Amino acid sequence: MGIEFAGYFLLALLILFIIVKLFAWPIKILFKLIVNGVLGAMLLFLVNLVGASFGLAIGINAVTALIAGFFGVPGVIFLIIFKLFL
Repeated sequence: MGIEFAGYFLLALLILFIIVKLFAWPIKILFKLIVNGVLGAMLLFLVNLVGASFGLAIGINAVTALIAGFFGVPGVIFLIIFKLFL
């Protein structure tokens, strides 16, 4: 009973480890997107703060925050260029 029990215990630990790894990966990606979205919104706020004196304002919503958060500074530059030309 001792050897079989130890084998089943190790197999259960291995399966539990695999399941935790599979579920942790999407949560990490979701968390990273949320953090990047918040940072993008803060960067857009700074652009709006500075751009107010030049008549430039970019609306802060979920789409613009995720573009700025996902692409970072190039995303914000894209949004500024998009706002200037359209």
